[in-house]
Amino acid sequence: MHGLINRALQTFVCQTYGKERWLRVTEAADLGFSEFEAMLFYEDSQTFRVLEALCADLGRPQSEVLEDLGTYLVSDPSVEALRRLLRFGGVTYVEFLHSLDDLPDRARLAVDDLHLPSLEVHEEVSGRFTLSCGPGVPGFGWVMMGVLRTMADDYGALVFLEYEGKHDQNEVICITLIETSFAAGRSFELGARSG
Repeated sequence: MHGLINRALQTFVCQTYGKERWLRVTEAADLGFSEFEAMLFYEDSQTFRVLEALCADLGRPQSEVLEDLGTYLVSDPSVEALRRLLRFGGVTYVEFLHSLDDLPDRARLAVDDLHLPSLEVHEEVSGRFTLSCGPGVPGFGWVMMGVLRTMADDYGALVFLEYEGKHDQNEVICITLIETSFAAGRSFELGARSG
């Protein structure tokens, strides 16, 4: 697993639950270290042991923790770059959804050895979409649930999300767009300001 993914998990836990809990979780996962390096690769089993230990320590199911991680990744000011990457996908939530097909490639432009699962968005009928998350990172669909929910708020859209489980090795999420302009979204400017 890429160190950026592990480092994101570490930062999420430390900022949300505290450094002490992170140290307790890494000890329970029997890592032999407590800090992930962002540009290294780790055995997938290490990531899964940390996640399992975290869920046990919190007494929460993995799906909830992963969805919270997805929310954190696009809402916390310390990871603003990811939100900006996602907002470049379009002016509206629908445009954003259609841009998700290209997200793994856009991520590789930023970090060439970061391989995210493939994403495919299909518009079933007007306002109803399915997102298919390819295999490669188990639970990635739950992370995307948090991302989708938070980005809907970011755009001011009202959506209903339903995790439908696995179909042919892919995790599937059903997205129903109830209203595109439900609330005022967060401001976003294409160019960064200086000074």
